[in-house]
Amino acid sequence: MGRQDTTRRRERHAVRASNAAGAALYGLVIGAVRRIPREMSLTSASTLSTLVRTGPRRITDLAVIEGVTQPAMTVLVRVLEESGMVERRTDPTDKRVALVAVTEDGASHVRSRRRAGADAFVQLIDKLTDDEVTALIAAIPALEHLRELDGQERETPRRSPGRQSGVTR
Repeated sequence: MGRQDTTRRRERHAVRASNAAGAALYGLVIGAVRRIPREMSLTSASTLSTLVRTGPRRITDLAVIEGVTQPAMTVLVRVLEESGMVERRTDPTDKRVALVAVTEDGASHVRSRRRAGADAFVQLIDKLTDDEVTALIAAIPALEHLRELDGQERETPRRSPGRQSGVTR
């Protein structure tokens, strides 16, 4: 067996391992999302979480980050604003632009959801063997890095060519 065969075998093994890890993580996330009680849509909760992490944003940027249209985000922000979760502020660098900012009630809601999500995982982790808990603890740095990478990818608005950022109202 040659060096190339060994390299290809290792590459196939790495791909299978990545696919298995991805499927396991996806399954865990889906299960956690379904278990946590919701008072609002997932897009609303995600928008609040984005605002907590990144600070005030334009509606156009939030729409791109959350993968919805600008009109849909405008409606979502209006509902969150009426419920006291967000507020609109004038952009200090451009008085024509409105920014959406999370309120203390909105930030408190995000903290509460995060605690509920973490608690759901703690209950599952408590059912693992000591060896499995040790393996999970060893994976924490990699999991944190995955979360950082996901946040960077999601929170950098990407506009299609020719699309202009408009004034939010």
